[in-house]
Amino acid sequence: MKLRQWSTVGLVAVATVATLNTVPATASRPYDPTTQSLGTLGLRHGLHVGTAVSMDALNDASDPQYRKLASTEFASVTAENVMKWESLEPTRGTYNWAPADQFVEFAKRNRQSVRGHVLVWHNQLPAWLTSGVADGSISKQELRELLRKHITTVVNRYKGKIWQWDVVNEAVSDPWDTPSTLHYKGFWAQNLGPGYIADAFRWARAADPKALLFYNDYNIEAFGSGNPADDKTQFVYDMTKSLRAQGVPIDGVGSQGHLGTQYGNFDTLQVTAALKKFAGLGVATAFTEVDVRSQLTEGVQAGNSEEINPRLQASAANFSVLMKACLAVRSCLSYTVWGFSDNHSWVPGWFDDPPEGLATIYDENYQPKRAYQELKSDLIFAGPPYVLPRIAPKPRR
Repeated sequence: MKLRQWSTVGLVAVATVATLNTVPATASRPYDPTTQSLGTLGLRHGLHVGTAVSMDALNDASDPQYRKLASTEFASVTAENVMKWESLEPTRGTYNWAPADQFVEFAKRNRQSVRGHVLVWHNQLPAWLTSGVADGSISKQELRELLRKHITTVVNRYKGKIWQWDVVNEAVSDPWDTPSTLHYKGFWAQNLGPGYIADAFRWARAADPKALLFYNDYNIEAFGSGNPADDKTQFVYDMTKSLRAQGVPIDGVGSQGHLGTQYGNFDTLQVTAALKKFAGLGVATAFTEVDVRSQLTEGVQAGNSEEINPRLQASAANFSVLMKACLAVRSCLSYTVWGFSDNHSWVPGWFDDPPEGLATIYDENYQPKRAYQELKSDLIFAGPPYVLPRIAPKPRR
């Protein structure tokens, strides 16, 4: 496989962001990396440190600090919601491009690369699509054509503006699902069978020959038992290997990195080993949706430091584990946090029994937390021979 260091979009973003955010050292002002953004520090290694962006928060005139940090702290951005199908085509045949276009223009204005999220997912689908399948007014053959048209239309619109696309998202079940044996899950597998995955990648490649095409999922940070029946990472690895053997143009695998301090999680070497194993297939890797949530006990909610501090420390350690593993493997191209401030985090609205939160790298007042400082120190102190510039694959035909 021929390798190159950057995709076209990524190279332009790297060069420009580095130019804008790096302050040259002088005799009176020595170089101080602690004053630089995560994005700039990541680009020292060719690594794009990014964030998911909420367009509602970005457009909130009463919250200018969100826009400031979103535009200056990160080298890449991912649309949190506005590129999902229900947002783009709420009514059949009528697209609402305005929020997604605004997001892409925001990234262009700030010289940030863009991760496109997401083309195929079983959630956040428009009601006209799911209800049409349910009542039989949309046949299986028509559904497949609708999926092809959606992928082609969206990728074509943003051709040349997207560095990485999450083509297929969360297609694999979990061991606690029914049945417990891992399998392809969700709306698309149920209605089209697992072959939709290969189709989706081929359609996306036909629409944009230069974007890097990713499969994206959660709970695949490290290998477990090695048995594909109950090891989700192994299942995704075997799936990727099979797709590659079929000539499917899959360029990368994204591990979301949604972690929690109440779990055991993994150490850096375990995560590094998983990234290296995927790299052995010739695909890139990325951490795509990183956050580390904690249970909001009564003590935490009451401000008890004895309960808060251990959670903040554990959170920082988990953010750092993923960052160090990514830095150690040259095919790990990007590290994206899923929102950067606790006041705009999806976690409290989703995990409410028991309540969870504290999941991001800034608190509700936009003060950097210990997790932010640990990520920054990982980026500052990393270097040769163990951390080298990234190597990105050429998009597969």
